[in-house]
Amino acid sequence: MEKGTIQIYHGIGQGKSAAALGNAIRFAAEGKTAIIIQFLKSEVNTEYFEKLEPEIKIFRFERTKEGFDDLSEEQKQEEIINIKNGLNYAKKVLGTGECDLLILDEFLGVLDEGIVSEQDIIEALEGRSITTNVIITGLNITPGIAGVADSVLNITPEK
Repeated sequence: MEKGTIQIYHGIGQGKSAAALGNAIRFAAEGKTAIIIQFLKSEVNTEYFEKLEPEIKIFRFERTKEGFDDLSEEQKQEEIINIKNGLNYAKKVLGTGECDLLILDEFLGVLDEGIVSEQDIIEALEGRSITTNVIITGLNITPGIAGVADSVLNITPEK
Protein backbone atom coordinates (compact mmCIF):
# COMPACT_ATOMS: atom_id res chain seq x y z
CA MET A 1 0.00 0.00 0.00
CA GLU A 2 1.48 3.29 -1.13
CA LYS A 3 1.46 6.29 1.20
CA GLY A 4 -0.31 9.36 -0.18
CA THR A 5 1.28 12.79 -0.40
CA ILE A 6 0.15 16.35 0.20
CA GLN A 7 1.14 18.87 -2.49
CA ILE A 8 0.50 22.60 -2.44
CA TYR A 9 0.44 24.70 -5.64
CA HIS A 10 0.41 28.38 -4.71
CA GLY A 11 1.50 31.74 -6.06
CA ILE A 12 0.33 34.55 -8.29
CA GLY A 13 0.93 32.71 -11.56
CA GLN A 14 -1.68 30.98 -13.66
CA GLY A 15 -1.76 27.22 -14.07
CA LYS A 16 -2.21 25.93 -10.51
CA SER A 17 -5.64 24.46 -11.18
CA ALA A 18 -4.55 23.17 -14.59
CA ALA A 19 -1.57 21.39 -13.01
CA ALA A 20 -3.85 19.83 -10.42
CA LEU A 21 -6.27 18.71 -13.16
CA GLY A 22 -3.36 17.20 -15.06
CA ASN A 23 -2.60 15.06 -12.03
CA ALA A 24 -6.25 13.99 -11.84
CA ILE A 25 -6.09 12.87 -15.46
CA ARG A 26 -2.83 11.02 -14.79
CA PHE A 27 -4.46 9.20 -11.86
CA ALA A 28 -7.51 8.32 -13.99
CA ALA A 29 -5.24 6.94 -16.71
CA GLU A 30 -3.75 4.64 -14.07
CA GLY A 31 -7.22 3.35 -13.13
CA LYS A 32 -7.42 5.44 -9.96
CA THR A 33 -10.08 7.90 -8.84
CA ALA A 34 -9.96 11.63 -8.20
CA ILE A 35 -12.38 14.06 -6.60
CA ILE A 36 -12.08 17.79 -7.23
CA ILE A 37 -13.77 20.24 -4.88
CA GLN A 38 -13.73 23.83 -6.12
CA PHE A 39 -13.86 26.80 -3.76
CA LEU A 40 -14.33 30.53 -4.44
CA LYS A 41 -14.58 30.18 -8.19
CA SER A 42 -17.26 31.74 -10.30
CA GLU A 43 -19.37 29.16 -12.04
CA VAL A 44 -17.70 27.68 -15.08
CA ASN A 45 -18.89 25.12 -17.57
CA THR A 46 -17.82 21.75 -16.22
CA GLU A 47 -19.77 19.53 -18.63
CA TYR A 48 -16.50 18.18 -20.01
CA PHE A 49 -15.84 16.58 -16.61
CA GLU A 50 -18.86 14.34 -17.15
CA LYS A 51 -16.82 12.55 -19.81
CA LEU A 52 -14.18 11.77 -17.19
CA GLU A 53 -16.59 10.16 -14.73
CA PRO A 54 -16.54 7.91 -12.81
CA GLU A 55 -12.76 8.23 -12.40
CA ILE A 56 -12.83 12.03 -11.91
CA LYS A 57 -15.68 13.79 -10.14
CA ILE A 58 -16.01 17.52 -9.56
CA PHE A 59 -18.00 19.28 -6.85
CA ARG A 60 -18.76 22.92 -6.24
CA PHE A 61 -20.78 23.73 -3.15
CA GLU A 62 -21.23 27.44 -3.77
CA ARG A 63 -24.54 28.41 -5.34
CA THR A 64 -23.93 31.81 -6.94
CA LYS A 65 -22.51 32.27 -10.41
CA GLU A 66 -20.44 35.28 -9.38
CA GLY A 67 -17.06 35.19 -7.72
CA PHE A 68 -17.01 35.51 -3.92
CA ASP A 69 -15.51 39.02 -4.00
CA ASP A 70 -18.40 40.27 -6.16
CA LEU A 71 -21.11 39.22 -3.68
CA SER A 72 -23.03 41.38 -1.22
CA GLU A 73 -22.35 40.78 2.47
CA GLU A 74 -25.65 38.88 2.77
CA GLN A 75 -24.77 36.66 -0.19
CA LYS A 76 -21.29 36.07 1.25
CA GLN A 77 -22.81 34.83 4.52
CA GLU A 78 -24.97 32.36 2.61
CA GLU A 79 -21.99 31.18 0.58
CA ILE A 80 -19.85 30.76 3.70
CA ILE A 81 -22.35 28.11 4.85
CA ASN A 82 -22.03 26.37 1.47
CA ILE A 83 -18.23 26.60 1.56
CA LYS A 84 -18.18 25.05 5.04
CA ASN A 85 -20.35 22.23 3.66
CA GLY A 86 -17.64 21.75 1.03
CA LEU A 87 -15.01 21.58 3.78
CA ASN A 88 -17.08 19.01 5.66
CA TYR A 89 -17.36 16.91 2.50
CA ALA A 90 -13.60 17.19 2.02
CA LYS A 91 -13.06 15.98 5.60
CA LYS A 92 -15.31 12.99 4.91
CA VAL A 93 -13.44 12.11 1.71
CA LEU A 94 -10.10 12.51 3.47
CA GLY A 95 -11.13 10.38 6.43
CA THR A 96 -12.69 7.55 4.44
CA GLY A 97 -10.11 7.33 1.65
CA GLU A 98 -12.99 7.52 -0.83
CA CYS A 99 -10.62 8.46 -3.66
CA ASP A 100 -6.97 8.16 -4.57
CA LEU A 101 -6.54 11.90 -5.20
CA LEU A 102 -8.45 14.77 -3.63
CA ILE A 103 -7.95 18.20 -5.19
CA LEU A 104 -9.03 21.17 -3.10
CA ASP A 105 -9.01 23.83 -5.80
CA GLU A 106 -8.50 27.42 -4.57
CA PHE A 107 -8.82 26.13 -1.01
CA LEU A 108 -6.10 28.46 0.24
CA GLY A 109 -8.42 31.34 -0.72
CA VAL A 110 -10.92 30.14 1.87
CA LEU A 111 -8.22 30.77 4.45
CA ASP A 112 -7.40 34.18 2.90
CA GLU A 113 -11.08 35.17 3.20
CA GLY A 114 -11.15 34.15 6.87
CA ILE A 115 -13.82 31.51 6.29
CA VAL A 116 -11.73 28.77 7.89
CA SER A 117 -8.62 28.87 10.04
CA GLU A 118 -5.20 27.46 9.34
CA GLN A 119 -5.86 24.97 12.14
CA ASP A 120 -9.10 23.80 10.42
CA ILE A 121 -7.13 22.98 7.28
CA ILE A 122 -4.30 21.29 9.16
CA GLU A 123 -6.73 19.15 11.16
CA ALA A 124 -8.54 18.09 7.99
CA LEU A 125 -5.25 17.08 6.39
CA GLU A 126 -4.06 15.24 9.48
CA GLY A 127 -7.33 13.26 9.51
CA ARG A 128 -6.79 11.88 6.01
CA SER A 129 -6.46 8.25 5.10
CA ILE A 130 -2.77 7.48 4.77
CA THR A 131 -3.23 6.37 1.14
CA THR A 132 -5.06 9.50 -0.04
CA ASN A 133 -3.09 11.99 -2.12
CA VAL A 134 -4.06 15.64 -1.76
CA ILE A 135 -3.40 18.69 -3.92
CA ILE A 136 -4.35 22.13 -2.61
CA THR A 137 -4.24 25.24 -4.79
CA GLY A 138 -4.47 28.95 -4.05
CA LEU A 139 -2.55 32.19 -3.87
CA ASN A 140 -1.09 32.34 -0.38
CA ILE A 141 0.28 29.67 1.92
CA THR A 142 0.92 29.81 5.64
CA PRO A 143 3.93 28.26 7.40
CA GLY A 144 1.66 25.80 9.24
CA ILE A 145 0.08 24.45 6.07
CA ALA A 146 3.47 24.31 4.35
CA GLY A 147 4.70 22.30 7.33
CA VAL A 148 2.22 19.45 6.77
CA ALA A 149 2.84 19.32 3.01
CA ASP A 150 5.21 16.89 1.35
CA SER A 151 5.93 19.38 -1.42
CA VAL A 152 5.15 23.05 -2.01
CA LEU A 153 5.34 24.54 -5.49
CA ASN A 154 5.31 28.29 -5.94
CA ILE A 155 3.83 29.14 -9.34
CA THR A 156 5.15 32.61 -10.10
CA PRO A 157 5.59 34.13 -13.55
CA GLU A 158 9.07 35.20 -14.58
CA LYS A 159 7.77 37.64 -17.22
